[in-house]
Amino acid sequence: MIDQPRIRPLEAFPIEHNGARMICLRDPSGAAPEPIAIGIGAYYLVTLFDGTRSLPDLQAAFAKQFGESLASEQLIELVAALDRGYFLESPAYEGRVRQMREDFAASPERPASHAGLCYGSDAASLRKELGEYYTKAGAIEADTDQSRLSGLIAPHIDPRRGGVAYARAYTRLASAAERPELVIILGTSHYGAGPELFTATLKNYATPFGALTTDREFVERLRSRYRAGDLFADELLHRNEHSIEFQALFLAHALGVENCQIVPILVSSFHQMVASGARPTSEPRVGEFIEALNSALAGERRRVLIVAGVDFGHIGRKFGDDFGVDQGKANELREADRRLIGHIERVDAAGFFGEIATERDRWRICGLAPIYTQLELLAGRRARLLDYDIALEPPTQSAVSFASLAIY
Repeated sequence: MIDQPRIRPLEAFPIEHNGARMICLRDPSGAAPEPIAIGIGAYYLVTLFDGTRSLPDLQAAFAKQFGESLASEQLIELVAALDRGYFLESPAYEGRVRQMREDFAASPERPASHAGLCYGSDAASLRKELGEYYTKAGAIEADTDQSRLSGLIAPHIDPRRGGVAYARAYTRLASAAERPELVIILGTSHYGAGPELFTATLKNYATPFGALTTDREFVERLRSRYRAGDLFADELLHRNEHSIEFQALFLAHALGVENCQIVPILVSSFHQMVASGARPTSEPRVGEFIEALNSALAGERRRVLIVAGVDFGHIGRKFGDDFGVDQGKANELREADRRLIGHIERVDAAGFFGEIATERDRWRICGLAPIYTQLELLAGRRARLLDYDIALEPPTQSAVSFASLAIY
């Protein structure tokens, strides 16, 4: 029995179940494979699971909050159910992670973990599904300088919500006069909480269209040049992270799996730098990574594309705000994003970061770190906005914004 339960970092959002309002707990990392729905009273208790409160402490807090007692058996069963589902920091969870590491290490490929959930798992039906996004996106006028396409910014929101934005980004790629042979993918790491800011893998990325080959020699060269951190310390983060997976999916569809190699790199939060206001390149882990990647690319004879898999603002009750998103809030978000996109169009990394730091990341930009890294790598270019949208989530009174841009 766990006497002082500690809840793991999870997503929590309200749902309706049999006419009752409940809270769904979900683990995006995949360690807890199945979500769990709990009542409001149980959720109140879970918010107190910080590893310092005993079961009697939790019972007392419940009684004070709701004016009624909670039987010990009920609390013990709640803790046990959460532990069985791997939602708590515990020996059971540690064993689960060990097994995940072993299984991931043994696999030659990074599986398409969201196939069948966020997009179809059958190649034929998936081509039709993606084709519908391209149809909705409509015709995109050709650029006179498409041969110099050097970067793409594309969403990592569920393709079934952001399909048009994906299509407008990858249409640029598919129609480029000179297609890339090596694609550096900078994905948003949603779950990285350790000291490492950049995490690579040597595994190929599986898609329903086949596996995209990771350029292992390039990754190893990058590792040898990067001394400020360990690119493989948190490799398990790749297992269930969707931000690179969705780019791999659209790359495979646009170019075919035989026509390019990839370098998949997850980029973790720059929150500490936002809080301090220090430019990220002044942090050795960031500055030295950018220098190492530039060095690895310096002798590269292949055509290279740098892709950032990112979203923009996250606002509303689902993300901790005390307000629901109405049209007024959505317009505020749109204006804030417009300022950020202006910096991106100028490929102005310092201006982009400064805009976010000044407001203390008020809009929760879920792509700050990969975009900043990409802009530093592609300094001197220019970008063009291809698409922008806001996905509203009425049940949670929340919204997520996203965009696609091409960098030339």
